[in-house]
Amino acid sequence: MFRNLIAVPFGYLLDILNRLTSNYGIALILFAILVKVILLPLTAKGKKSMMKMSRITPRVQALQKKYAGDQQKQNEAIQALYKQEGVSMGGGCLWSFLPILFLFPVYWVIREPLQYMLHLEAGEISIITNIVQAARPGLIGENSAFYSQLLVAPEIGGLANEIQNALPNISSQALEGLKFNFLGINLSQDPAVLGLFGGEWIWDWNHIGGFLIPVLSAASQVLHTFITKKLNNSVVTDKNGIVDEEAAKKSQSNNKVMTWMGPAMSLWIGFTVPAALSLYWLVQGLASIVIDVYLTNKYRKIYDAEDAERLKEFMAQEALEAEKERLRAEKRAANPDGITANTSKKKLQQKKQAEEAAAKAAAAREYAASKGIEIEEPKKENLPMSGIPSRPHCKGRAYDPNRYSRESTEE
Repeated sequence: MFRNLIAVPFGYLLDILNRLTSNYGIALILFAILVKVILLPLTAKGKKSMMKMSRITPRVQALQKKYAGDQQKQNEAIQALYKQEGVSMGGGCLWSFLPILFLFPVYWVIREPLQYMLHLEAGEISIITNIVQAARPGLIGENSAFYSQLLVAPEIGGLANEIQNALPNISSQALEGLKFNFLGINLSQDPAVLGLFGGEWIWDWNHIGGFLIPVLSAASQVLHTFITKKLNNSVVTDKNGIVDEEAAKKSQSNNKVMTWMGPAMSLWIGFTVPAALSLYWLVQGLASIVIDVYLTNKYRKIYDAEDAERLKEFMAQEALEAEKERLRAEKRAANPDGITANTSKKKLQQKKQAEEAAAKAAAAREYAASKGIEIEEPKKENLPMSGIPSRPHCKGRAYDPNRYSRESTEE
């Protein structure tokens, strides 16, 4: 079973920590931190993917606006952007979801300490539970039956003789039971048992602490969500590598429901489960904040370098365009009427050839005059540009007006 595949090794880990510290509360805090460290590779992948998604938010919004009337083109353009940036649409959710799969087995480790920490069989747990119920009537009520092992575990030490008589082969470690007192708070009791929702409320630290732990657990989730969004939004940049605060605010405003839904559920669950679970979630929330800050700073260095390169290219292009505009402005100022000379390469070449021919002719005439030689100027025939009097505007020089008659010169 998948649950035992995860829960059994985590149960041994919590058991080892409990024996090393001789304090279940401290062991649970260390356990929560180690679980976060073990799941760090999955958390890092999820964080990186989510940061990539946040980073390209302005470009996604621009594409949505550009193709607002064509859903197919919009999806194709967004998919192309995701591919270009190496973003998987479901990647962030997938990597963020995988650590949740470990949450439930860990939850069972905390909920069932007799099985996973004291390593007792189901039959042994049933016998011990019956002995404790007989000695402590009313300890396990209808609302707390689901967490009966948490309530039974601290009572085992006081009933060691009765339990050993019933289970001669039980280990000495199991006979010691577990001590759930942590800073004067009984972590095995849930707030409902403490009288928060009816019953007798007692102004002592056990009751106040039992109330504060789930509240602080929910508060840590609110703080974690707020910090995570702020850190993710710090890498939201447009196509030019410039931070787009407007797009970040717009994205943030769309997730207000999700921002408060998780902590609200955590608070509600925290008042229905033993304080040990709320303490675990509290430490997990605080550890998540530290890990998020670390991962954000790590990946931000990479993204900042990419943004700096994009911004450098953008600034270079802007400088080039500014220089072109300056040159155009100078030309407009020098020639306000907009009259430009013919700069055709072919015509410039023809003009140069004509100037060279005219210079040679002038030099020849000057030389002839110095020698007393008279040079007759060539007679200019008054011919049209086409060279064909009957068709002055035609371009074809092989034009024959008698082409279709017997006098045609064509064979």
